[in-house]
Amino acid sequence: MRDKSIFLAASALTAAATATYLPSLASAFLLPSATTSFSRNSKIINHPSSAIATAASRRKHLLPLSAATTSSTTTAASSSRTTSEELIPRSILFGNPENTSPILSPDGKYLAYLAPSPDGVLNIFIRDLQSDKSNGSNDKKNDRMITNEPKRAIRSVSWAYDSQTVLYMNDFDGDENFHLFAVDATTIPDGENGEFPTPRDLTPGENIKAQTILLNYRYPDEILIGTNGRNPKVFDMYRCFYKTGELVLDTINPGDVIGWKVEDESFEVRGAVARNEVDSSSTVRIRKSADLINNDSGSNETEWRDVFHFPYGEEGGLLSFCPDNGKTGYITSSLGRETTALLKVDLETGETIEEIFSNDKCNVGGVTLDKDTKEVRAITYNYARTERVFFDKELEKDYEFLKANAPIPDAEVGVVSRTLDETKWVISYYQSDGPTSYYVYDKSPGRNDNEKETSTPSLTPLFVSNPKLLPYKFSPMEDVRITARDGLELVGYLTRAVEKGSGTSPLILLVHGGPWARDSWGFRAQCQWFANRGYATLQVNYRGSTGYGKTFLHKGDKQWGVGDMQHDLTDAVQWAIDEGIADKDNICIYGGSYGGYACLAGLTFTPDLYKCGVDIVGPSNIKTLLDSVPPYWAPLRNGMLKKIGDVDNDPEFNEKISPFFHVDKIKAPLLIGHGANDPRVKQAEADQIAFSMHEKGIPVEYVLYPDEGHGFARPENRIDFNGRVEQFLAKHLGGRAEEMVEVEGSTARFPLLEGSSNGDTSSE
Repeated sequence: MRDKSIFLAASALTAAATATYLPSLASAFLLPSATTSFSRNSKIINHPSSAIATAASRRKHLLPLSAATTSSTTTAASSSRTTSEELIPRSILFGNPENTSPILSPDGKYLAYLAPSPDGVLNIFIRDLQSDKSNGSNDKKNDRMITNEPKRAIRSVSWAYDSQTVLYMNDFDGDENFHLFAVDATTIPDGENGEFPTPRDLTPGENIKAQTILLNYRYPDEILIGTNGRNPKVFDMYRCFYKTGELVLDTINPGDVIGWKVEDESFEVRGAVARNEVDSSSTVRIRKSADLINNDSGSNETEWRDVFHFPYGEEGGLLSFCPDNGKTGYITSSLGRETTALLKVDLETGETIEEIFSNDKCNVGGVTLDKDTKEVRAITYNYARTERVFFDKELEKDYEFLKANAPIPDAEVGVVSRTLDETKWVISYYQSDGPTSYYVYDKSPGRNDNEKETSTPSLTPLFVSNPKLLPYKFSPMEDVRITARDGLELVGYLTRAVEKGSGTSPLILLVHGGPWARDSWGFRAQCQWFANRGYATLQVNYRGSTGYGKTFLHKGDKQWGVGDMQHDLTDAVQWAIDEGIADKDNICIYGGSYGGYACLAGLTFTPDLYKCGVDIVGPSNIKTLLDSVPPYWAPLRNGMLKKIGDVDNDPEFNEKISPFFHVDKIKAPLLIGHGANDPRVKQAEADQIAFSMHEKGIPVEYVLYPDEGHGFARPENRIDFNGRVEQFLAKHLGGRAEEMVEVEGSTARFPLLEGSSNGDTSSE
């Protein structure tokens, strides 16, 4: 953010990945890949072997269309539906948003946002707010597209502090080797002639991954970037002078550091989070200065000191330095308590100066600090819904105004970006039963009808993320409480297909990835899709999910597959049956990444519970999974073994929890989707269980996308796979289905039909 305040996502700072921005690296190991975050002032800101030739042949081989394309056969009458009577098209639910990620330039003169190019790929657009007299709310006819990515969507965008350069990250066909690119936002592109500003790769090189992108308004021409170019296993910090592209090594990783922190006034790397590979503890290291040139050789100013230690099982990390030359700072910590607290601490002695906030039921979430004084302005926490505690009356008044003037009842208010002087904000109104709306909140002095200066703020519509959703009715998401068999309370989210009291419906148990992540309240295209087709959806934060304290997190240790993590899912299904929500004979378990593993575990270890399953990028053999992860995950391996169990040295345990070794127990049909370039869960994980099931005559369908990684980023592939899912669910659960047609641009392939495995998908 560029404003009086900066926002820190404290919830990401867990013992599993203390104070690091590694995307889904340890706090969410098996989570479908998301957008890599940018950070400002060191704080996060908030993505068959030969192709089957024709649609007809695809239908023949994979998608029996008979009754699956007809109306619903669910138990409830259509009049009791919670969503639109008509089928909401998959292309609208899973296509690109029309507008997303709006972000103001620091000087407030421009707005950058992501939108589809004429070819349907998300690219960066610029709106000139100087020529826009309506706070940016005019139509898009004068907006300029400044990038022209032809295939893979841009999913993150930010401004450099010169207010002229836009930064974005992208990888290569899902390999997660994200590079940082810079593009001039002020150059007028000649799009009609195919000419656009040329993006500059600031982190060039093959098999290089960039992360921990730090910007600072005091140093507008510099960026600090972490890359693994020197050593693929670790990330060093480089200082990038982005106008020239010069990249200078700033801080060398000694081999055990998994995250870095910067002191803002000096813009020096002065904090590090080290992971002990033996006991999986984390240590926060601090140094007083990074200036090796201007410190005497005998000075200890540049030496790293261990200040805070978090043994395995604890959560916490360094959040920010205070503006006293790094003598004090803020940390989150679970030491001596159940959930994390926000503490102000002495960074020389490690002593606590002040406990600022904690909640008995969940961890500290986001923290908003004044960008200059570093005073705490607000804190969020989330047990089931986002809640805020304000320490700044002015900021509280802003939120009260935004809530009181919300265009959508029950919407959650979010600040997407602010100008550096904090006079203009982009606000999001987030709901569970409709698309996100973006508004411009203008606090700058203006003039009323009598030409008198007024300080009354204004709230002006900017755009809706996906206006094509507006004509349809959607089902509100309910947060629910489920009691597990041992009495543990679980937070869940229910999206009904039929009104409460109108009878049961088939149920989709939608399992989140990670597993060290969590589900939250809001609009989920998958949940609304299922509801519209006649299926209730239940999401549950099973033990091992993050945000609920250290005991809840570590109750998931060594509980994969046949243990309590899977029992929580079973208990959640039973709850839905007992509550009269779910038809006990029509339950599907569905998930991506760890959720895909949970699907496989559910079908193998509780084979009579589920009618069918959908596994997306899920591992089937935990030992082979861990043996093939990227090299930069090496410092985290022992921590994973502590959480999962020692599959390295205990082959019997690995066989016990790995679905691949229990294929014979599977009774229900399975649909598998996978990306061939997945760096976390290799294609072999899908190949081995799909071919084993196929050879044993157990019903399985397997779709492979050669240009995807850990999840499906290209809308053509998302829509294609979800079309196949829809036919699969209609066949086995009896819901409604839109007709399946060939999706132009999809790269779907079918290894089982082509008889190849082990990554060989070459054409004959």
